[in-house]
Amino acid sequence: MEDELTSLLARRVIPVVTLTDPDSAIGVAAALSRGGLPIAEITFRSDAAEKAIATIASQTDVRVGAGTVIDVELVDRAAAAGATFIVTPGFSAAVVERCLEMGMPIIPGVGGATDIMSALAYGLTVVKLFPADALGGPKTVKALSGPFPRVRFLPTGGVTVSNAREYLRIDAVAAVGGSWITPPDVVAERRFGEVEQLAAEAVAICAEGEQ
Repeated sequence: MEDELTSLLARRVIPVVTLTDPDSAIGVAAALSRGGLPIAEITFRSDAAEKAIATIASQTDVRVGAGTVIDVELVDRAAAAGATFIVTPGFSAAVVERCLEMGMPIIPGVGGATDIMSALAYGLTVVKLFPADALGGPKTVKALSGPFPRVRFLPTGGVTVSNAREYLRIDAVAAVGGSWITPPDVVAERRFGEVEQLAAEAVAICAEGEQ
């Protein structure tokens, strides 16, 4: 599972996508891929999520996962649709246990030290700090990395094109979650060229962060 997470985080940004129209799934996936980010976290924030995951999984080469997974039922539904990884907004022992039982890579959400300790108890060392900006942003990541040197963070929530570089310069940050790459209005209006441009811009930012 560690190897799968390593490959998942290799591009240092995971586009976070909320789709209200599953028919836009192919267009979004293709645009992300053209921009250099053949990966998408489809959030269960709309009824279109399941169909969108299934469409991307079966009809594209984009690696698709499920986000906003808050219970075991959603884990099962996401897996059945073809999701290859799970991301949660907070820490749920039941969700973690189900993913581990299935061999499904999971990045659990954490809000502080207690959640991180819970994740470590299950052998999970990659966690999503959410909502990162509201929790203090890069300063909080740096503070939490002190007592938890083994942990690698995926800050999500309030991460933007303007602050992504600051997060990515932190050694403890494995990648960032980016909803700015797929703005809801842009996706709804099927302006996929803009999604491609935003994805390419994110790739460039990540390259800078490695320098």
